[in-house]
Amino acid sequence: MKNLISTDYFEKNIGNYRILDGSWHMPNSKRESYQEFLSAHIEGASFFDLDKNSNENSKLPHMLTSKSVWENIISKFGIKNSDHVVIYDNSDLISSCRVWYNFLYFGHNPNLVSVLNGGLKKWLSENKQTTKEIKHFADSKYSAKENLDLVLNKFQIDLNIKKKSIELIDARGVERFNGLQPEPRKELRSGNIEGSKNIPFTEVINQKDNTFKNKEELLGIFKQLSLDESKEIAFTCGSGVTACILGMANSIITGKNPIIYDGSWSEYGLK
Repeated sequence: MKNLISTDYFEKNIGNYRILDGSWHMPNSKRESYQEFLSAHIEGASFFDLDKNSNENSKLPHMLTSKSVWENIISKFGIKNSDHVVIYDNSDLISSCRVWYNFLYFGHNPNLVSVLNGGLKKWLSENKQTTKEIKHFADSKYSAKENLDLVLNKFQIDLNIKKKSIELIDARGVERFNGLQPEPRKELRSGNIEGSKNIPFTEVINQKDNTFKNKEELLGIFKQLSLDESKEIAFTCGSGVTACILGMANSIITGKNPIIYDGSWSEYGLK
């Protein structure tokens, strides 16, 4: 798959890619992703701050920013439209998939943006090389084009409750989805969006090494939901991060770019 790249292949061809460390952790995790990056990262990687490189004017976490702001962000990284970008993370939430989605939304060639399968966890388990050295790149002139079909807003979600034209799948854990566990953000009620279905993102991941399950296994997981195949599939979660993991899983199955409810439960679940 073009959207996933194996650690072995990546190591052998590392000079052909622009590399981003997209690690992001929940605020209550007591982990500092940038400090972890400074202590050890894959050679040539730049740190992508998911919070700072999102819409900082929104009260909701890491919402998509504007086209012009994204162009400026990626130009500052020195990334060109022709670059093949590989994103990895050291996160239990596999946040690299959210960064991958951002690139797709802003029109980067889908064949030129990939997630490192297994991330830094697998890379380190295989005793592959890391460094503390920070590599700097000259600014580029990146050009973006928004794919508006890849994002849903709250109005569209409310409309879908009535029309039922989209299959909405929630990536949160079963207890959170069913409202049996309080949300980590205190301002949110418990529960789910009416009519949505649930695949906890952990089900599509091999827990041993953080790699995605194979296509056949993923097909089996999605089939359990008895989805209406005539409808589009879209994804939601707590704050738009783990929804992109399901988006990646669906892309492995179908080859389609993911559709994400950007506000997710951080917006819909506000009390």
